[in-house]
Amino acid sequence: MVEVVNAVRFILNDREITLTDIKPDLTLLDWLRLDRRLRGSKEGCAEGDCGACTVLVGRLMGDEIIYDSVTSCIRFVGSLHGTHVVTIEHLRGENGDLHPVQQAMVDHHGSQCGFCTPGFVMSLYGLWMRDPNPSQRAVEKALQGNLCRCTGYAPIIRAAKAMSSYGLPEADPLWAERIRLKGQIKAINDGRRVEIGTGAERIIVPANLDDFARIYEEHPEATIVAGSTDVGLWVTKFMRSIGPVIFIGHLQELKRIAENDSELRFYAGVSYSEALPLLAQYFPGMSELWNRVAGEQIRNMGTIGGNIANGSPIGDTPPPLIALGAKLHLRRGEHRREIKLEDYFLAYGKQDRQPGEFVESVTVPHLPAGEQFAVYKISKRREEDISTLCGAFRVFVNDAGTVGMARIAFGGMAATPKRAKAVEAELVGKPWSEETIEAAIAAFAVDYQPITDMRASADYRSLAAQNLLRRFFLETTGQGQRLSREVA
Repeated sequence: MVEVVNAVRFILNDREITLTDIKPDLTLLDWLRLDRRLRGSKEGCAEGDCGACTVLVGRLMGDEIIYDSVTSCIRFVGSLHGTHVVTIEHLRGENGDLHPVQQAMVDHHGSQCGFCTPGFVMSLYGLWMRDPNPSQRAVEKALQGNLCRCTGYAPIIRAAKAMSSYGLPEADPLWAERIRLKGQIKAINDGRRVEIGTGAERIIVPANLDDFARIYEEHPEATIVAGSTDVGLWVTKFMRSIGPVIFIGHLQELKRIAENDSELRFYAGVSYSEALPLLAQYFPGMSELWNRVAGEQIRNMGTIGGNIANGSPIGDTPPPLIALGAKLHLRRGEHRREIKLEDYFLAYGKQDRQPGEFVESVTVPHLPAGEQFAVYKISKRREEDISTLCGAFRVFVNDAGTVGMARIAFGGMAATPKRAKAVEAELVGKPWSEETIEAAIAAFAVDYQPITDMRASADYRSLAAQNLLRRFFLETTGQGQRLSREVA
């Protein structure tokens, strides 16, 4: 029998916090500013886009505390059990003066109005702790989720590249605090379930994965929250009630990645950031897409399972995973079943998931030798933007130059992520040639009838999809040069 306690406990800067009366939709930003009067974190967008509210959240991984930059405007307080939250107010130098990141920003004139500056500092602080001497590309990647309207980014990047000249992480007070904090965080993560409130105001933090499965089977009406990158917007933008809520972002069983000779298995709680190293190793064509999923803070929060489970037609992960032949593992209580990922998406807003059933993991087969694979994202902004469309292409061409297999999948072209089966049929058994490609183009009209919306017209989407097939052909035959960045 799982023991139950009625308090969410975590460490805020240098103090342990115990909360016994909080609402499911209380965001960390609101709690910091309104309850704790810590107003360094700013609200700019309330949707995780601008980074002005960035804080660090540390969690125990093995025997180390790992700190991630996150956007506090869409992070719920109920998800913080057993973590260490670090805000801009906690930064300080060795002798109590400005922190090296702050001093670098001052000396390199990285701030004007100052509204966005705390978020930039916290993002750079997280980067500095894991990479004291980052490349310019690493700095740009760390700041993808931080927007500035008045300074321009050049002085901020100069500050980022100079910050280690003001001090190294080993001398940072937080570095020393980690030793003490590990014991506190371990004591909080004591294997007990947390329950606060009743009815629609109920918060549940399961003790472990099996406990979560039992709870959700009994309460299928509950909202599951892992990274909150979607659910956070339900609250801040649509004013929706989300209770009762089951927070699962802490479950280590869902943070696993299993690897063998034939496949990778990502459990549902693996974040984009955690998945990238192995994806880049086995599927290099995924790296560019993955680094364009939102910004660093959202990649640290958002999970593969969440992106699949919500069934969005413009989710970034389903098209490439469908093209790769991924399988989805679903669980309800003790019962598990496996389906093809492409079969999970039934219609707009409807997925093959029964009440009380959740996505436990997704298995991705290794790409067989000789197969070509690429994925392309078209969006209005190069980075930190939702897809207008996302196309994934996989093909095997035999020694005779004939297409033996083709799998093509798109997001943003239909009500669900969907394969281009008519196009595939026009390619298989034909020579891998420009003539074959042009003959297959017409089949896109059979597979897709895209809509016109704020991101693009139907005609644009149709033409872009056709051109991506042409591009894939040119790249696989050496006639085109792979672009390192794509903008539409």
